[in-house]
Amino acid sequence: MRSAEEALPKRPPSSDSDSVSAPAPSPFPSPSPSPARDSIGVARSADLYRRLVGAQIRSQMQYRLSFALDLLSTGLITLVEFAAIAFVFQRFDSLGGWTLGEVALLYGMVAVAFKTMDMLFAGFDPSDFGQSVRLGGFDQLMLRPVGLALQVLGSRFTLHRIGAIAQGLVILAIAIRLVDVDWSAAKILYVLVVVASQILFFGALYIIGSTITFWTIESIEAINIFTYGGQEMLSFPMHIYHPWMRRFFTYIVPGVFLNYAPVVHLLSRPEPIGLGPFAPFLAPFVGVLAMALALAFWRFGVRHYQSTGT
Repeated sequence: MRSAEEALPKRPPSSDSDSVSAPAPSPFPSPSPSPARDSIGVARSADLYRRLVGAQIRSQMQYRLSFALDLLSTGLITLVEFAAIAFVFQRFDSLGGWTLGEVALLYGMVAVAFKTMDMLFAGFDPSDFGQSVRLGGFDQLMLRPVGLALQVLGSRFTLHRIGAIAQGLVILAIAIRLVDVDWSAAKILYVLVVVASQILFFGALYIIGSTITFWTIESIEAINIFTYGGQEMLSFPMHIYHPWMRRFFTYIVPGVFLNYAPVVHLLSRPEPIGLGPFAPFLAPFVGVLAMALALAFWRFGVRHYQSTGT
């Protein structure tokens, strides 16, 4: 089985005649103690990431039955969770004045975004990354003259999340048929931008949670309030929550601009919590800003990282 480490380019062997006077050149740039080693070029970074992810996929596909069961189970979890919500709507006609189709639009968008993020940013999953820090795995990454963020990003790629992503797309397709929206190319593009913004936002939370483990060693459960808890909260209309919770997810963790405000805009519904006319268009700014802050915090954490000695 080929590991992710094998996907990295290897130094070509040198001949006996030049082993002393002219060592073979390395495909990597020279190691540097400064953050400049992260700047190895977009093309080289993309190639390394492709190799790392390719090794991960080949590794997971070695056990086809196990992969198929993981694929099925992750997809069923998403479907069963939404089925429970649908059963509630059989007893009650609406939730905060929203129909099943309108809630399904919220649920489907955030399900696709979060599961896609969980597939792409699995290397930054705080619980797994904390174990890597505790066991010295992160120390090994620091010995390589390649950007640390790139190595962590490519260290895990949970392909079986495709099952959950597919189920989220099914729910989203059902919602599109149920809601009264005159869909156009511009609105579809708008949905894609919103989903991409959510991916950046949740990925930023993963990076922040992983960076915190530089000091705590073990992952702290509080970060799950913002990742998994945030996913659940954004799956429902924001106006059904208590005012203090709405204020928290507006001014502290601005998740309200990532799903609720865009869907209210798509449905042409009146906005009951006073977000303002520009709220539906802030999702990409929130996503990009969250990722920029997370990467800045990551670089700060790397500069102050101290090995556990294991």
